[in-house]
Amino acid sequence: MLAKQIRALRLANKMSQVELAAALNVTKQSVSNWENDNIQPSVEMVVRIADIFSVSVDYLLGLERGRYIDVTGLPEEVVAHLRLLADDLKKSL
Repeated sequence: MLAKQIRALRLANKMSQVELAAALNVTKQSVSNWENDNIQPSVEMVVRIADIFSVSVDYLLGLERGRYIDVTGLPEEVVAHLRLLADDLKKSL
């Protein structure tokens, strides 16, 4: 599950393996090995991957289905607008 989630998030964010590797300060080979399920990233690296893609570690591990956007510091009116926008997008898919 972790391998698929990393790959899906990377592609959804239009990142190459090289770009993700650079963001994590690892080699492209490390990212490739994670995505091909040859090796598992360390717990520290899983946390960093989650931070880069703004998801929870539970989401990366397949324990949580939802994805969340950090809205800390935004006014409630903006948060409400974002909720409406997300609902509209879900309906259009």
